[in-house]
Amino acid sequence: MSTPLSVIFVWHMHQPWYKDPVKGEYALPWTYLHAVKDYYDMAAIVDDTPGARAVFNLVPSLLDQILDYAAGTAVDPWLMRGRMAPADMTEKDRLFVLENFFSANRQRLIEPNRRYLELLHLAGDGTRVRSRERHRLFSDQDLLDLQVWFFLAWTGEAARRRYPELKELVRKGRHFTEDDKALLFNRHADILNGIIPLYTKLQAEGKAELAVSPYYHPILPLLCDMKAASTAMPRVNLPAARFRHPEDARSQISRGIARFREIFGFAPVGMWPSEGSVSDEALAIIAGCGIRWIATDEEILARTLPGGLGPGRRDLYHPYTFRHGARELKAFFRDHLLSDLIGFTYSSWEPSRAVNDFMGRLRGIRDRVPGARVVPVILDGENAWEYYPDNGYDFLRGLYGATAAAQGIEAVTCSELLAREPERRVIEHIHPGSWINGDYGIWVGHPEENQGWDYLERAREAAITASPLVADLMAVGGEWEGEGTDAERIARLVCTSLYAAEGSDWFWWYGDDHFSAHSDRFDRLFRKHLMNVYRLLDLDVPRELYEPIKKLTPAGLVREPAALITPSINGKVDDYFEWLAAGLFDLTKQASAMHAAESLLQSFFYGFDRDNLYIRLDSPSPFDRALLEGDALHLYLVAGSECRLDMTSAARTGELMVKGAKGWKKDRALCRWEIGRICEVAVPLGPLGLEPKGKLFAYVTLVREGEEFGRWPADSPLVLTYVGPDLDMENWLI
Repeated sequence: MSTPLSVIFVWHMHQPWYKDPVKGEYALPWTYLHAVKDYYDMAAIVDDTPGARAVFNLVPSLLDQILDYAAGTAVDPWLMRGRMAPADMTEKDRLFVLENFFSANRQRLIEPNRRYLELLHLAGDGTRVRSRERHRLFSDQDLLDLQVWFFLAWTGEAARRRYPELKELVRKGRHFTEDDKALLFNRHADILNGIIPLYTKLQAEGKAELAVSPYYHPILPLLCDMKAASTAMPRVNLPAARFRHPEDARSQISRGIARFREIFGFAPVGMWPSEGSVSDEALAIIAGCGIRWIATDEEILARTLPGGLGPGRRDLYHPYTFRHGARELKAFFRDHLLSDLIGFTYSSWEPSRAVNDFMGRLRGIRDRVPGARVVPVILDGENAWEYYPDNGYDFLRGLYGATAAAQGIEAVTCSELLAREPERRVIEHIHPGSWINGDYGIWVGHPEENQGWDYLERAREAAITASPLVADLMAVGGEWEGEGTDAERIARLVCTSLYAAEGSDWFWWYGDDHFSAHSDRFDRLFRKHLMNVYRLLDLDVPRELYEPIKKLTPAGLVREPAALITPSINGKVDDYFEWLAAGLFDLTKQASAMHAAESLLQSFFYGFDRDNLYIRLDSPSPFDRALLEGDALHLYLVAGSECRLDMTSAARTGELMVKGAKGWKKDRALCRWEIGRICEVAVPLGPLGLEPKGKLFAYVTLVREGEEFGRWPADSPLVLTYVGPDLDMENWLI
C-alpha cells in the first residue's frame, strides 16, 4: 500500500502589542474581538470534529493580551464604552460608539443581522462625518442595541453553539436590556478564560500541536543584520543607521519560548518565524534555542534550490533539513496557492464546493507528483474567517472531516510527520526573505519604514549608553529570572519597550503597501514604545518622536503604484498579491457621492502593465448584488482626450468611447471587465495617449434609469500617476 499524502494545517495566531506603555490601556480592541470570535472558535472546531488535526502557532505577546483580558485587568476604551449604560454616556462617549461600533465586516457580520444593519443606516452608513451629524437620532435603546450587536456579531459561531444563551440573543435581535448585555459579557469572560485550557487540551490529546513565534513578532533577519534586505532586494534603500543586533533576535526567541513554557507547561518544538521571515543567521539562532522545526513560504524554497521547485513544483512537497555547522533544523514550505485559496477565495464559495475543490487539488498533487510527501497549508488563524459565512464554521468542519475520511490523504501535525519521515533533503543556505514576495519589502525600504528603524536604533543606543543594566540585559539576549531589584525591573521595562518596538506590525503599516483606518494609532503606539525607553531612564524624549512618521496624503490617496501588474479580469481577488502593487484610493475619504448611491464604492485600485490600464472597484457588499438590473457604470478617463467606458453586469466587453467635437464615438479599442464580488476592468493604453511620468484623471458614475445616480469622487477626478513601462526598474517595493 502506498504511503498517503500528508497535509498539515498551520494556523498562525497573532495580533500586535496594542497596550499603550504610558497609559496602560489598549489602543485598539482587536485582540479581545478576535479572541471571542476566532481564537476560541478555531480550537473548538478542532475539538468538535472527529479526526481533525492542526498546528496552532501562538505568539507569546498575543497570549499575554488574552490572559490580560481573561483576568479582567485589561483597560480597553472599547470595552468601557460597550459596558456603559447609554443614559450615563457623555456626547463624546456616544460619538465613540457610533464611530467605532460598526467596525465589522459588512457582508458577513452586519448585513445578516437586520437590526444591526438598521442601526448602520441610521448612523449614515458608519462614516465618521455622518455619525457626528446623526448621533442625536440615536435613542438610548438604539445605543444599547448597537453595543450588544457589535460584540455579539464579533462572537464566533462555535462559541455561540457552546453557549446557547448567545444564540438566544441573536434570535431576540432587538430591544436588548442591560441584563442581556451583562449576560453577553459574562459569556465572553467564560470564552476568554477557556481559550488557553482548550489549546492545552488539544495538545494533550494529540489533536493539535502548539508552536510559537518570537515574543513580539519581529522580522528576525532584519534584527540580525539589516543588510540581509540587500541580498533579497539588491536595489533597496536601507535605513541610515545599520541595525545589527542578533542578540535581540536571540532574546525575542528565547524569551518567547520561556513564556510559552510558563503558560502551557511544556517547551514548543516548532516555530513560524514572524511573517515567515528567514535567513541563515536567523535559522541558526532558532536552532540554537532548541526549536526543531520551522515553516516559511514556497517562494523561499524556489529561490533556495538551484533548479527552483522543478516540474509540477515537485520539490515543494517534502520536509527539508537546514544545516548550519553543527546545528540542524527541519523546514516546511507552505503551498502558496492552497493557502491563499483558503485565505482569499473560498470565503465566497458554498462551503461544500470549496471543500470539494480543495480535496480535488490535494488528490491532484498526490496523483501527478510522484513521491510527494507533505502539503503544508499555512495562513493567518484569525483574519480570513470574518469573510466566511458563520465565521468559517461549516467550511472548517467540512475540511477537517474530508481530510480525515479521504483515502490516500491524511492530516497530520509537523512533529507527527517528522517522527516517521526518514527522508533527509539537506539545504545549507537559505534564501533570505519572507512569505510576501520572498523579500522584506513590506518592512524596510520606504522612507517611513527606514525612519522607524533609525528611531529604533537611536533609542536602543541611548538606552544602553545611559544604563549599564540595560546594556547587560540586551547583550545577554536571553531569559530573565526572578523578580529583581527596582533598578533591574526598570531596566527590564526598557528592554521590553525596545523589543515591543521591534515588532513587525508597526512597519507593516508604514509605507504605501497597506492601508488601515487605524494606521495613525499604530504609528502612535510605535513612537510611544520608544518614548517609554527615554522616560524610564529619565532622558529627554527626542522632539522627532512627537511627530507622526505616517505621512498625510491627499484625501483618499493611500499609495501610488509600486510595480507593473497584470491581474486576471474575473470579478474576484484571486490571491493576496494580485493587486498588492497597485495604486489605491480610499473613496470613503473623498467628498461624498450623491443620493442613496453614496455607499456603493469604497476603494479604487489602479495599475498598468505594458499594454493595459487596470482598474478595480470595491464595494462594501458584493458588487453584483449592489447593482440593480439595468444599472450601468461609466468609467471616465481623461488624458490627451476624454474617454468613457460603459459597463453593465450583462456584458463583459465593450468599445471605448472618445469625446469629439460632435459628441461621443466608438474608438474600436476593446475593453474587458467583470462585475462580480468586485469590478475589474482592463483598458488598452494606446487610445489614452499617455506619456511616461504623465497624469491620468479618472472618475466613475452610476447611471440608473437614464439618470446619473452617483459619482465618485463627487467634486474632482482622481489623479492617477502613470510612470511608464519601466516602473519595475525604478521601484523599491518589488
